[in-house]
Amino acid sequence: MGEQAIEVFRSCIPLFTALSDPARQDIILLLAEHERLSVNEITEHSSLSRPAISHHLKILREHNLVGMEQKGTQRYYSLSLDHSVELLKKLIHTVENECL
Repeated sequence: MGEQAIEVFRSCIPLFTALSDPARQDIILLLAEHERLSVNEITEHSSLSRPAISHHLKILREHNLVGMEQKGTQRYYSLSLDHSVELLKKLIHTVENECL
């Protein structure tokens, strides 16, 4: 496997780590069903506490999986997958061309 393939694989590790948690997966699936939700609205659909949801949202934001919009005192979260989808496409392309 070439140097570029290794680099692409390694660049995906943080994304896979962020996606590996079931709570974060649930948040992503919930946001996929709604245009945007506040932390409180997300918490209503979860067995996790509000601080736990906030923690997971922070991780998802750090990995460019969700975006946040502040309106007054409320923060609304929505999916922001463009960067991640492009990274995964690059990984698939690399695997197809260098590993198959």
